[in-house]
Amino acid sequence: MTSDAAPIRLFSGPLSMFGAKAQIAAHEKGLVFELIMVPFEMKRLYEPKHPEVVRVNPKKQVPVLVHGPVEIFDSTQIFEYLEDLRPAPALWPAGRAAKARARLIEHKSDEVYFPPIIRLMSLQDAPEDPVAITAREIAAGFYEDMEETLGDNEFLAGSYSFADIAFYMAQLFGARMGAGMTDATPRLQQWRARMTERPAVRRVVGPMAAFLVSEGCPLPAFMADLAPSAAAT
Repeated sequence: MTSDAAPIRLFSGPLSMFGAKAQIAAHEKGLVFELIMVPFEMKRLYEPKHPEVVRVNPKKQVPVLVHGPVEIFDSTQIFEYLEDLRPAPALWPAGRAAKARARLIEHKSDEVYFPPIIRLMSLQDAPEDPVAITAREIAAGFYEDMEETLGDNEFLAGSYSFADIAFYMAQLFGARMGAGMTDATPRLQQWRARMTERPAVRRVVGPMAAFLVSEGCPLPAFMADLAPSAAAT
């Protein structure tokens, strides 16, 4: 069996932002894959670790993709692999400059926007902590930058791309942690509404919303229709 014909296995988790990115990308590509959700509990988190995740990823984190002899981790590396595996529909824009801009947005979503959101995760009971205030200010500034980047376009890098998937999932976690968008970025909110309506996005974010509701966690308003019984915040 050639690697292309081999089954694809994708390891993710119910609240894995990076796993969700890979899942959405695979659905957008129309790929058939087996989704393995690793053990996760709110108190114990990702313990015990899934043995395949531990074997493939030295960081012991999802997502992990296994496709025949190919065993990779990291959502960006998985993006690149899926783009080569199934070039159409393309999820990087055409042209060197446009592709570079999209890759930069994807990188900034993970490495510039998201670290302050991670800090907020441990400060949910202390919203006035100076670290929490600073984290929300950084997120607000990033939203303003993305509002300008979006301009009058439908998507962040011109055509729909991995950049949109990456920032959508990152800002979803930002909204959950109290660093949501405001009326200061109306076009970005419209972009988010378009993203939320995409079938591939709903296919992944819907189960995530349902999991949060099952754990008694509130949902940001834009996720409410994905889990109608939820109380939106």
